[in-house]
Order: sequence, then structure tokens, then C-alpha cells
Amino acid sequence: MEENLSDTVKSTNKTKRTAPSCCCTHDQEHKEEENHAGHSHDDVATGYRLFLPALISLVLLGVALLFDYGWKQAWFSGEVRWIWYGLAYIPVGFPVLRDAFLSARAGDLFSEFFLMGIATIGAFAIGEYPEAVAVMLFYAVGEIFQSLAVSKAKGSIKALLDQRPDEVTVLVDHVPQLIRAEKARIGDVLQLKPGEKLGLDGELLSASASFNTSALTGESRPDTKKQGDMVLAGMINLHTLAEVKVTAAYQDSKLSKILKLVQDATSKKAPTELFIRKFARIYTPIVALLAVGICLLPYFIVQDYQFTDWLYRALVFLVISCPCALVISIPLGYFGGIGAASRHGILVKGSNFLDTLAKTTHVVMDKTGTLTEGVFQVQDVVFNAGFDKEEILCLVQALEAKSTHPVATAIRQYVGEEKQRVVFEEVEELAGLGMRATVSDNRSLLVGNFKLMDKFGITYDIDLSTIVYTTIAVAFDGKFVGYLTIADRLKEDAKFAIERLHKLGVETTILSGDKENVVHDIAAKLNVKRSFGDLLPADKLAKVEALKKEKETVVFVGDGVNDAPVIAGSDVGMAMGGLGSDAAIETADVVIQDDRPARIGMAIQIGRQTKVIVWQNILMAFVVKGLVLFLGAWGVATMWEAVFADVGVALMAILNAIRIQRTKF
Repeated sequence: MEENLSDTVKSTNKTKRTAPSCCCTHDQEHKEEENHAGHSHDDVATGYRLFLPALISLVLLGVALLFDYGWKQAWFSGEVRWIWYGLAYIPVGFPVLRDAFLSARAGDLFSEFFLMGIATIGAFAIGEYPEAVAVMLFYAVGEIFQSLAVSKAKGSIKALLDQRPDEVTVLVDHVPQLIRAEKARIGDVLQLKPGEKLGLDGELLSASASFNTSALTGESRPDTKKQGDMVLAGMINLHTLAEVKVTAAYQDSKLSKILKLVQDATSKKAPTELFIRKFARIYTPIVALLAVGICLLPYFIVQDYQFTDWLYRALVFLVISCPCALVISIPLGYFGGIGAASRHGILVKGSNFLDTLAKTTHVVMDKTGTLTEGVFQVQDVVFNAGFDKEEILCLVQALEAKSTHPVATAIRQYVGEEKQRVVFEEVEELAGLGMRATVSDNRSLLVGNFKLMDKFGITYDIDLSTIVYTTIAVAFDGKFVGYLTIADRLKEDAKFAIERLHKLGVETTILSGDKENVVHDIAAKLNVKRSFGDLLPADKLAKVEALKKEKETVVFVGDGVNDAPVIAGSDVGMAMGGLGSDAAIETADVVIQDDRPARIGMAIQIGRQTKVIVWQNILMAFVVKGLVLFLGAWGVATMWEAVFADVGVALMAILNAIRIQRTKF
């Protein structure tokens, strides 16, 4: 990831520049504080080393200017003066000349290093020593600030990489043993001390424990888990000693998958960023040829042609033309957007998706797990006479034990512990319909929605329009048994999320496989005008594709396995990363880690703000550079204006780009 994020940053100093990162060890909090202190000292030392060459050049340049214009010295002339300015030039100029040589050897002759090198060496050749050193000094300082700004922008993203501890404590015959996290196996019991980070996903065995989940969700409020609840790698145990049973291998944990998403994020460039890169590759050789023309063509046109005068203009033109402000500030703007999003618990898998989010006109949402909590409770059990209610519920519970759907969990909780072991000869899960099984005596069991009943020709005499809650139909041995009603409740911020989207001018639609009247009821509560129920995954995809044909830019938000095709088929697919299935998370372009629907509007706002900043930088760079290029060609602008047009505009663009890190959404 470090290489991916840094490949656009061309630095005059090859010292590795990284943002401060937090330690990830199995030690207690006080040890982590010591490690953080150590990192802060390293960062100070690194910063000092970065600026040292520039400081040396600055001191030598300052003394030279004093001898030239303030406290004039007779001995400071001729070769002495040339050597002194040469010594001032070397600390900042040599790295640039070296990088120019390396770029040329790699086939990139017209790099910014080449332009700066030619411009400053040319200034030396015509005797403009102070300006040559000053231009290179300001360029070097600007590059350092650019590099530091990129590191700061990447800080929120890179912090995620330090959330997995390398070692975990495993209980072997009730004796704690420290092992490498990747060696822990499913079923192992981990002991987690207060202040420690969990290394793998698991099930909490202790009665209760409070965790800091900010690394995963962006939420600073402690989250209290109870026995049997899922806990995820990267969570920090806050107070009491806890025990956790491992349920996923190290490489399969939610955090591991999230980290891979973040690592891959910057490989997907926005169209604007790709265009600027291509533009810079064409633009740089063109301005180099123009500079040659500015120097030589006036010989055939101007009567009092002076080579040094026109060479100076050409050198000024070269300094101005460096595309630093564009090449650096635009990727930095996107890094800032991705970093700001991750700090709020939103993982964006590439800067191209930030651009698409900015254009969003329609958000389509699944209901269960996205707008509702996905925590169901059985309300009523209505079975026809002639069936043994206890026997049927026992069969239903045994079948639902093979599903991880929230509805299945609600049924298992309602029925309670399995009273007798049920053996199924065949079990089949039908996407969007339910489950079918064959009992050992060759009798079939169907549990799902009423479309499942229709599919297998089961007749029933039920007016579905009179039932508001989610309904689970049951058929046994080819006969309709009855149904269970299950209710879910809205998430706390669901209404605010919809209001936020409407304020942003974004239309909303709810699509669900749940009953039509249940979906309409939820939509009415949230003030969503369009809602559709009783949909299969293919139906949801068809609805989204229909919206895309209307020239809408569609974001689809879901959390289940059956949402994966729709997530993949939308312009931007969002997945709820907490309750969401692995398939949905891996398919999605954006992952909301804390399952809060309010983050949908926030992601769109971040995308829009990022696009505004990027285009502000592009326009500022083109306007200022264009103006000074024109003035330089006519001999009005000097090297000092050239420095502003290059380094000054780049620094202004950087300051503008990092604004997004401080913006409140």
C-alpha cells in the first residue's frame, strides 16, 4: 500500500516519509504509550533529516546574498563567488539532478526533475547564481511539504494497517500461551486482557465485555458485547479480562478483508486523475520545445537579439511550466477524500468511486439490515388445525439452524433449545424464497415466503394484504401448515439518513424481498416515495438497471448475499460492513463499517467536496501558470514569479486539498 499511495509523489529526497502509525502489540496500554512516544521521536528525527539539506542551502545562500548586496566583500567575486553558490546549490540540487538522470534512464526524459535541472543549470551558465539556488531551494522545500502533506492525508488510511496485533494469547488446557496470530485455529479460545486488541474474529465466551471499536467503525463510543455476540479483529478490550472463541482464520477476518480493500483503493484512479497524468506526459515535452523556441526563434525576428536575455526567458518559462501543482495536488485531493471517509467508518475502494459518488442522483436501499436493525422477533404463530405445533416448530428450528439469515435466528430464539435431533436427507436454500428440506421419512418441509409456496404448488387461503409484519410460511408433506409473523425495527438514524439524502437532492427508493405491505409501511415512516417488495435478486437488479437507463447515477446499499448481484450492477455499490455478508462486502465499492445508514449521505458529501477541491486545484494551477507563462515569454516575469507559479501554486493547492481532512460532514 505504501508504494501504491506514494507512486505519484516525486520527492527530491528519497528518505522514506510516513505518517505516524500506532503500535500493534499484545502489550498493555502503558507499553503502547511508550511505543507511541518512540514513534514521535522518530518522526521528529525524520522531519529534521528531511529539512537539513534545505537548511544548509538556505544558510549558504543567505551569507552569499549578504556578501553580494549587504556587507560587500572584495574577495567574494569570480571563482570564489561561483564556488560558494555552487556549494549552496548542491544540497538541494544534487537529488533533483540525480532523479532527472534516473528518470531519463527509465525512459521519462521530460520529467519535472529534468525541467528544474535544465532551468537552474542554465541560470548558473548565464551568471544568475542567486536565482538558480533560490529556485532549487524553494522547489526542494515545496517537495518536502508536498511529501509531508501526502503523509498526513494518508494517515487515516494507513492507521488501519496497524490494527492487527502480531501475537495473541491462546488458552491451552486453561494455561495462557503467546503465539503468532496467524497460527491460531478456528475453535481456539483467546484470552484478551484489558487494553489489548483482538487479533481474530470470534464469539465472546465471557458474560459481557466492553470494546473500543473506533478502528473499525469510526465510532468512539464503547460497545458492550454479551456472551455469544460476535467480536471482530481490531476491537480493543476496555475493562475486564475476556475470553473469545475464534470463528475465522486470521486471513479471513473482517479486518483482514477491510485492510485488503484499503490497500487496493488507490490503484483505482479517478478519470480526472488519469487525465491529468496523461496530460502531464504530453504537456511537459511540449513546453520544453516551446522553451527552446523562445530562446532561439527570436534570433530570426528580433533585431537586437541577445542570447542571454532570451535564454533567461526560456529558463523562466521552464520553471513555470513544471506540472507539480497538478501532478501532486490532484492525487492528494483524492487521498484526502478516501482518508476523510475512512476516518468516519466509510471505506472507499478507489478514487474513481469518489467521483461517481459526487454525481449520485438516486440511492436505492435494501430494507433488512440496511434501514432496519435486522434483529427480528417472532410475533405470532398461526398454524392450521390438524398439525402438531410443537413438532412442526421443532422441524422448522432444525432447518433454520442451517441458515444465518436474521429471520432464521429469530425463529431459533423463539423455539428455544432443540428438544430432539432432526435428520434431513436433503437441504436446499432457494435465493429470495426460503429453504426446502426432505425429512428422513421422505416428507418435504418448506419454510420461506409465500412465493416458495407458489413455486411448489402449495395452496393456501390467506389474505396477505391483512398481515403487516414479515411472514414466514410453512408447508409440510405437500400441505400448507400456516405461518409465523416476524417484526423488525428501524435503525435509530434511518429517518435522519433519508432526510439527509433528500437535502442533498438525491432521490430514494427501497427494494426488498420482504412483503410488499411491510416495505410500504417502512417507506411511509421514512418518507420514501418509491418502494417495492416481494422482489427476487434478479428483480432488484432489473429495477436498478431501469433507473440507470433513465440516466440516473445509482448507488445501491445492501447487506445480504442476495444483494451482491445488485451491488455489482449499480454505479456504486455500498455494503453494510458490520452485519453485511462477506459476499456483499467484497462486491461493494464502498463499505460502511458501522452499519449506520446516515453514512450514505456522508459518503456522497465527501465525494462532492473532494471533486470541488480537485477542480479548484486544476483551475487555479492552469490560470496562474498560464498567466505567468505568458508574462515569462514576454520577459515581464522573472525567476521569482516563476517560483511562485511553480512551488507557490503547488503549496496553495496542497493546503486547499488537505481542507477536506478538517471538514465536518
